[in-house]
Parts: sequence; structure tokens; C-alpha cells
Amino acid sequence: MTLVIGVDSSTQSTKALLVDADSGAVLESQHAPHPTGTSVDPRGWLDAFDKASAGLVERAEAIAVGGQQHGMVALDDADSPVHDAILWNDTRSSQEALDLIEEMGGPAACAEAVGSVLVASFTSTKLRWLRDHEPDAAARTTRVLLPHDYVSRHIVGGGDPFTDRGDASGTGYFSTRDDAWRPDLAEAAIGHPVELPRIVASSEVAAVTASGLKVAAGTGDNMAAALALDLKPGDVVVSIGTSGVASAITNEPVSDPTGSVTGFADATSRFLPLVATINAARILELQSTLLGVDHDELARLALAAPSGANGLTVLPYYDGERTPSRPDATGTWAGLTTATTREDLARAAVEALLCSLADAIDHLSATTGTSPKRILMVGGAASNPAIRTLAPAIFGRPVTVPAPGEYVALGAARQAAWALAGTPEPPAWAPVASETYEAEPTPLVREAYALLRDRETI
Repeated sequence: MTLVIGVDSSTQSTKALLVDADSGAVLESQHAPHPTGTSVDPRGWLDAFDKASAGLVERAEAIAVGGQQHGMVALDDADSPVHDAILWNDTRSSQEALDLIEEMGGPAACAEAVGSVLVASFTSTKLRWLRDHEPDAAARTTRVLLPHDYVSRHIVGGGDPFTDRGDASGTGYFSTRDDAWRPDLAEAAIGHPVELPRIVASSEVAAVTASGLKVAAGTGDNMAAALALDLKPGDVVVSIGTSGVASAITNEPVSDPTGSVTGFADATSRFLPLVATINAARILELQSTLLGVDHDELARLALAAPSGANGLTVLPYYDGERTPSRPDATGTWAGLTTATTREDLARAAVEALLCSLADAIDHLSATTGTSPKRILMVGGAASNPAIRTLAPAIFGRPVTVPAPGEYVALGAARQAAWALAGTPEPPAWAPVASETYEAEPTPLVREAYALLRDRETI
């Protein structure tokens, strides 16, 4: 049996899966926590990888890392971090995003250049923030990596860093149309030239460790999940984790001058237009805390209330928002009365989360010009009974929920198996088990949400 390892180096933890390269069967799984916060010492990820992979690496022939996108890992000429890694969900560089867009000639020109209109998540905006707020650190920066690049290089033990087109497309200095770095844009962001990783195809081995372990290119977390689920054009994946994501596969690059859809590349030779929200599962976590209940009880309460929560509507932009781009926004509740119940409070929170993601699906459809043929829902919150029950009602179409699994790590494992095989296409693994949910659409809920969303412009 040929074994490979897939790693998910996420915002919160490292997960490592030992997988049969031929079938995709998961044999073992381990994890380790990451430092908390939106700006962290990236060396904590390396410690977490060592713990999560202990006892697995020695048994595998290949490995790949799927990692959180966008995070800025700025290194000096001794390869030491000059600053904490500023993560995707840190909004401090929102003004820098606007400045860079203006310098590039406006939103349309920005989208044409890099496939996306910049928001604070993108790496280039964080480099500009470093230039303007930590000039000494910026001046010492000689090399910039993404989180998954940094972990991959640790696995190899140093040497020439590498990445893939998928994760590179979320930096703000990669052209999806040319499939190549734009080093001039990285230089413009930080104020001087910096070294960028070489780009390696998923079907190739990027490096080999001293022990003979083959290391694949790795990719961004959303790209890895798409690879695990074997997405095809017409599929839309809604992922509900720390962030909320709606993504689709297209054969041609996408450029949205409104900035709602980011035109990423995927881990193959296609593209992964994507809409991301900052507020997702934490909407449910906050509501559980406020009501003093666990997630199971929150689901029971939500399902006990009527559709529309008796007129209570929530705009859940608690920590600012990426889509729509409202970095300084806060949450808004409308329709509270003395008759509002605990059930209404729970229902409104669940409906708000799903309405936000329904907006994301609509943005994808408008930009790609196609309606989804199939919606898949993954992520930790996809296991919540209220989410599963109400999603098809809010989305207005059936929703397929794959069995719970670590799909980022599994996608990374599939990439590792692909690089090991060296074939034109990734290995054919059995489809994941899933269940489909249906419900009568509830358009009035979305209409109420839209009214509140469009009224609140902060």
C-alpha cells in the first residue's frame, strides 16, 4: 500500500491525514492547535505541524500542505520572520487595499491585472501596511511566502521555496490570465523587490527531503477542498467554517470589477471564482454564548421558531465584513420587540448566516453567468441540524452535504498522490458519501435580509 499525507494548516490548527494513495481511504488522523489571533508568530505553525505529523511522516512516500490563504509571511535574509504573520481575517490593511486599487487604475484595472479587486485579506495589502506602519521590518524583508509555503519549506528543511498557482492567485501580485507572478506589484506594495516562491504544478514533485519524502506544491485551503470533492463546472461549494465561502469551478478566468467575486486559480489548470465572508460559524458561536446554550440546543431553538423569526432580522457583520467590503461594520439587529423569544433569536442568527451565503452564491452566478447545478455544503457548521434543514429553504434549491471530513487535508493528500504518480490528471478516488436536503423556498426571509443589508451602509 502506498501512503501519502495531506496537511491542513488552517487558521486554528494543523490537521494531518495518512491516506491510501490508491483509494483515498483515510487511515489515521492527528491534529495540533495554532496560536490564536489574526496576527501570529508563524513559527507556531511549524511546531503544530511537527506534533500533528509525528509518527505519520515516516510511513508516507509523499506529502502536500493545504493552507489558509493570503497570510503574509515576511522573512529577512536569514529567513527569520520580520513581523508576525498577518492573517486573512485581519482587516487592518483595508485603507491600504483602497490605496493599491487606486494606484493600479481603479477596480476594473485591478481585477484585470490580478483577477480580483483587492480587499484587506490579500497579501499585497498587508505588505503595504508593513511598509507604512513598520518601515524597519519592511526594509528587512527579502522574501515573502504564504502560510502553506512556509510549512512546506519547513518539511523540506529549507532551500528554494515553492508554491502553486492556486494559492498564489490570492496574493494580489499574481496574474490569473498569464498564470504568472507580477513581481512589479509585490515591489510596489512593499517598496522594494522581494523574492517570491517558484510555482510548481500539482502533478509535479516540488522537492524531496533528506529521508526521501516527496513534497508536492501544496495549495490554498479552498483549492485543496475543491480537489478533495472533485468539483466540476456547475458545482458550487458552500463552506461554513471560521470564514464563509462559496466557490465554483470554471474553465476560463473570471474578473469581477465590483470586487464581490475573487477570480482565483484552482489547483489544477482551471479557475476557482470565490466569494468569502469573514463572519460565518462564529455567528452561531456568538448566539450560543448569548443564549447560554450549546450548538445542539441552538439548533433546536431555531427549528422551533417560524420562518422569518417573527420579524426579527440580523445583519451579522460582527467583525467587519469582506463581502460586501465593509471592514468597519458591526452587527445589526432589527425587529426586536417585547414578544421576541429565545427561539426567534436563534432562528434569526441561523437565517442571517444562510442569507449571507445565499448572497455569495448569487454573486457567483452573476459573475460566471451560470446558475449552480449542484450546491454542496461543507465545514464544521454544516453538521448543525438547523443549518442543514434551513439551507435549502434559504438557498431555494436542494443542498448536498458530504459526510463530515477534513476536506482540505484530504485534497492535499490527493495532490500528494497526484505528484507521486506524475499523471496528467489527479488519481480517481471514490466519491465521498453525502446526503441531500430539500425544503420549500422562503424568499420572504431573503427579502427582509436584503432590506436590512442595503439600509446599513457602514
